[in-house]
Amino acid sequence: MAVKPVDLLKQLDVQGPNRQRGQTSGEVPSFSETLKQLISDVNNLQLEADQQMRLMAAGQAENLHDVMIAVEKAGISFELLMEIRNKVLEAYQELMRMQV
Repeated sequence: MAVKPVDLLKQLDVQGPNRQRGQTSGEVPSFSETLKQLISDVNNLQLEADQQMRLMAAGQAENLHDVMIAVEKAGISFELLMEIRNKVLEAYQELMRMQV
């Protein structure tokens, strides 16, 4: 069984955090686009985990390991998204405390 990396972590490759798959060096996505993509990825992982749990509850899941992997992937990506949110809020609060 091949282990696939979580989509959220693919953007943090050695080429830099602003470069996404299929982009040339001239195209840099905005922060809001990157954030929207991250939220979409986390949502998709959550939906996949929910579907796997429903199949398991109905007795149609082929492998319990796949269900647990989907649930853990969704949980870890959600935790990563919450940490990103916390860092952005901390940065905003720090900017608001600065005196002009």
